[in-house]
This record gives sequence, C-alpha cells and structure tokens, in this order.
Amino acid sequence: METKKEFFLECYKLGIIKFGRFTLKSGIESPFYVDLRPLASDPKILKLLANYLLDMLPLDNFDLICGVPYAALPMATAMSLESYLPLIIKRKEAKEYGTKKILEGIYTPGQNCLLVEDVVTSGTSLLETIPEIENEGIIVSDIVVVLDRQQGGKELLESKGFRVHTLFTISDVCTMLKDEGHLTDDEVGRINDFLAGNVVKFEEEKRLSYEQKLEICDHSVAQKLLEIAIEKKSNLIVSADVTSTQELLTLAEKVGPHIVALKTHMDIILDFDSDATILPLKDLATKYNFLLMEDRKFADIGNTQELQFSYGLYKISNWADLVTAQVIAGYESLDCFRNVGVVAILGMSSKGTLTNTNYREEATKIALSHPNVFGGVSQNKIPNELLLFTPGINVAEAGDGKGQQYNTPEHAFNELETDFIIVGRGIYKSFDAEKSALSYKIAGWNAYEGSL
Repeated sequence: METKKEFFLECYKLGIIKFGRFTLKSGIESPFYVDLRPLASDPKILKLLANYLLDMLPLDNFDLICGVPYAALPMATAMSLESYLPLIIKRKEAKEYGTKKILEGIYTPGQNCLLVEDVVTSGTSLLETIPEIENEGIIVSDIVVVLDRQQGGKELLESKGFRVHTLFTISDVCTMLKDEGHLTDDEVGRINDFLAGNVVKFEEEKRLSYEQKLEICDHSVAQKLLEIAIEKKSNLIVSADVTSTQELLTLAEKVGPHIVALKTHMDIILDFDSDATILPLKDLATKYNFLLMEDRKFADIGNTQELQFSYGLYKISNWADLVTAQVIAGYESLDCFRNVGVVAILGMSSKGTLTNTNYREEATKIALSHPNVFGGVSQNKIPNELLLFTPGINVAEAGDGKGQQYNTPEHAFNELETDFIIVGRGIYKSFDAEKSALSYKIAGWNAYEGSL
C-alpha cells in the first residue's frame, strides 16, 4: 500500500479540497472548502480509503457499520465489503409510507455499530444523528472520520463519551500540500488564523489573465479554449440560434476566423442530419480553430441526461467539445458528461430569473468540486478557478422585450470579470455577420485588456 501522504495527494487530485475564499452554510467565510464526494468516483481510491480507515480500528468491537448520509455512504459500503461487517443504511428522514423506517438493513438490538463520517466540523450534526440510531436499540461507541476540520467537533464528541478516529486533520493536509508546493505560507497562515478563531484577512482576488488562468485550469477543454483565445486574441463566442443547416454552416464560415467557440442549439435545426450538418460543421471548426459548444442546458436526473447526451437523433457526445448543464439535479447528475467540458448554469440573464443568491452559491460549490465542470454561465462574479461565460452581450440594445437583458463587453469584463462573452442576435441577425463578429471580437478583446 502506498504511504498515507501519497494516498492523500492522489485524493487531492480529484479536487476534494479547494483553497481560496468560501462562504460556508453558517455564513462564515472560510479559506478552504472540503467536498469528499469525488472520492466515490474512483474505485481504486475508494478501496484504499476503506482499508486505511479499517486499519485504524479494533474491528472485533463492531457488529455493524453505518455511513452518515450522503457522502459517507460509499465509504461505509466499501468498508463493509473489505471487512465483511454487515452494512446498515440510515435515512436522512424516515419513510412516510410502509414501515416508516429510519434504518435499512438487518440488525438486532444490542449490536455495536461503527459510524462512518466524511468530515467532522462542529460535531453537532453527528450528535443529532446518533440518537436516531440508538433509538433502534443499536449501540454507537466509535466514529471514524476521513477529515477533521479541527473546529471542535472531535473534542465535543469525545466529551460525550464517543471514541473518534480521524484519518487526516486539516493541519496534516496543509503540511503535506505545503511540502509539495500546492500551498503558500500566506495561505497556510490564513488557515491557521481560521482554525484559531481569529479574523481571516483575505486578499482581494485580482482579475487573472488568460495566461494565468491557463496555469490553474486543469480541464483539457478549458486549456484548449484559453489557448485559442490567446492565439486568436479573441474571447468571442457566437450563439448560432438559426434553424437550418445551411444557415448554421454559412454563419460558421463567416464568423469562424473571429471566435473561440460556436454555441449551438442543435435541436432547433429543422433539417438536422448527422452527416450533412455535423461533419461539415466539424470541418469548419478545425479549419478556423474554434470549439463546438452545445447549449443543451441539461437539467434532468443523471440517467436521463446520459441518454440525452449520448443517444437519440443528435448524439451530442460524438461531436460537442463542451456543453451547458443546469446543476439543479445535484452533483452526481453531472457524472455522465465524460470526454467533454461542462459549463454550469449558475445564473441567467432573463428578467425575473429564479437563480437567486442562495441557488448561485450552492450551484457554484458543485461547479467547483465536480471534475467535469470547468466554467459557469452567470451574471455575477465567480471564483477564479472557473471560467466565466457571460451571455446577453449587445452593444446596440438594452433588451429584447422578452425578458432578455443585455450587457456591454465593458460591463462584462470590468464589473463581472468575465472570461468569454456570448453574442447572439447582435451578430447572426446583423446585415453583415462577418463584419459584426470582427467588431465584437475587437470590442471584447479591448475590454479584456482594459480590465487587467
């Protein structure tokens, strides 16, 4: 088995910890954000994690194992398979029908249960969970935790008589990452201040250039997009809201030299044909060096999205470089988008949109932690780790009478700190699409340079 440090560094590559400036559910600003759910997507790491956790424990003491929903459930399942300890599952809420059970599985009163948790912070949520298990006659004496945020939770639980076994602490994590050059002294200082309960002095995030973004964005599609932007001195994406193959190909031919990506709504093409529509479009994308962005705005459960993405008439997975997706169905709904980049819909530009502050914050957390997501569509600033795509750009109009509200390139770059502007009607409805595209390309690039 690899060393504990080597194992953690493999986990870290999955994006389980982010460092920066994050607003927690409590409203407190934290210099780090932890989300261990990506570990469940790597079977090798999940198996190793299960064994590391089991090695810390006196297994003969336990009759059952139970993961705290939801992030710890895959961990507890893997530990059960490795140790042969029977698994029980605690529901977040009791069923309102049938047996109305809070626990699922086979157990008898008096059995001792090992509780598995991914992260412990204050410990209060565990103190609420444990009585629900003990009410079924099961004994809970030990809790095993992957990461202790060192904010009093372990000490509180131990003061109540529970034995708490932790694989990593946030201090362990900081030491390992600093040794590997992933954290600076200033970042470690802010984390130590936070853990000590001191006021954390955050540096105001500065707008990053495309070259700087290229250094921190690890998704291959994000890197390709940034490389095209630098090469073509363009941040322009044209929205091709046309309804025929000929219109689509003609528009792509005219704007291709000036854009980094062409945004399509392929399901509005009335005469769509894979050979007649997609093959020549891909040829144009290669000829003029731009990416194909299918603005499907996927918004369903993961299984349905996978079918929509890979099957049916459009077979989007065969040709799109990046897609847009809502995050309303949660983290795991985005797992199906393999081999493409995902731009998450964090906020919309239409009047009266329901994507309020709370929704944007929760959606942004998912976007930051999911390895398939590299950017977001929003009318607000988003963290530097994500690329920001701003639609509704128009230099001539303020709105369209249908709820769409337009912004100028200057507003997008100076106020929102966007990375890419999306222009639709301002180009494809213009008298000369090629000339308009060049005009927006120049305006967008000038606005970007002026914002640095």
